[in-house]
Amino acid sequence: MFSSIKKLAFRKFRMSETQLHDLNYLFWECTTRCNLNCLHCGSDCSKDSVNHDMPIENFLQALDTIKSPSENFTIVLTGGEPLLRKDMELCGREIRKRGMKWSMVSNGHLYDKQRHISLLNAGLGALTISLDGLEKSHNWLRNSKTSFSKVDNAIGLAVSSSRINFDVVTCVNMRNFHELIDIRDYLIKKRVKAWRLFTIVPIGRAKSNPELLLSDNQFKELMDFISDSRKYSTIDIKFSCEGFVGNYESKVRDTYFFCRAGINIGSILIDGSISACPNIDRTFAQGNIYKDNFYKIWQTKYESFRDRSWTKIGMCADCSDYKDCQGNGFHYWHGDKKNVLVCHNKKLKVHLDIIEINKE
Repeated sequence: MFSSIKKLAFRKFRMSETQLHDLNYLFWECTTRCNLNCLHCGSDCSKDSVNHDMPIENFLQALDTIKSPSENFTIVLTGGEPLLRKDMELCGREIRKRGMKWSMVSNGHLYDKQRHISLLNAGLGALTISLDGLEKSHNWLRNSKTSFSKVDNAIGLAVSSSRINFDVVTCVNMRNFHELIDIRDYLIKKRVKAWRLFTIVPIGRAKSNPELLLSDNQFKELMDFISDSRKYSTIDIKFSCEGFVGNYESKVRDTYFFCRAGINIGSILIDGSISACPNIDRTFAQGNIYKDNFYKIWQTKYESFRDRSWTKIGMCADCSDYKDCQGNGFHYWHGDKKNVLVCHNKKLKVHLDIIEINKE
């Protein structure tokens, strides 16, 4: 548990980072086409997306407005499934020509040996692949009979290259919750060095599927699992940056919760919209690259991201942990935005309240 002194120090650090708002990560939603039809998809991507892939020339024009990128600036190609683009290697080379790093988030289906080599040659520096359970549960969530075998092959290729900063992400749900130990052991056997765990946001296709969302008790058990697993030296396991988890903060992450959307993280979406993480409600767009200078927008706008006092409403209005949470992860503000969709801290507190009642 973080001490009061450490909390105060981190609040000052977060304030400083917000004021500087140095752009470190830029997500490019380069396609909304996808070769899968996953049950939990928040953006409702499909093979026949109504949006055409953004031409690389258009993205590069926006990218070139950044005259002095930070030393660690990285472009993350995401989708949809980025590997459906035939010009991924061209995109990567153009980014590298500008002295910038690039990475990719993929479902792994098209990541074969030939593509692995060509992407490395195009300068791929980091890769994230999704694995959502052992074979049966992963295939269920991904709505595909062959998904697990393809992902298994992709993971093997990724770990074979020490040049790639590689990690696996897992969306934890009711179907895979009871096999987390087995998934961990599988990843260790595959020589995966880093594993991030998420819970599923109740938006898009996941909104009306009760099998996707953990109970409060299961969420608490997930925190205990991550906390216990972090004692393993062979794999770096952590909870994602999705939300504040109270007393578990120092147990499930390396640093205190900090939603960096709009502070260090920006995005260019498929229609040219300028925003932060692609999972954030599209109404938070700050401009559009087809009419605005991207970097000028980054420097001068993003008020709702950098001053989050507007989130002190609904269940956040009287929260004693608001100074540390600041309304949870930004992607939990959808719809009318009068209340946060999920409060992770409340889930944990409800569980503790039940224990106290049972003691009495």
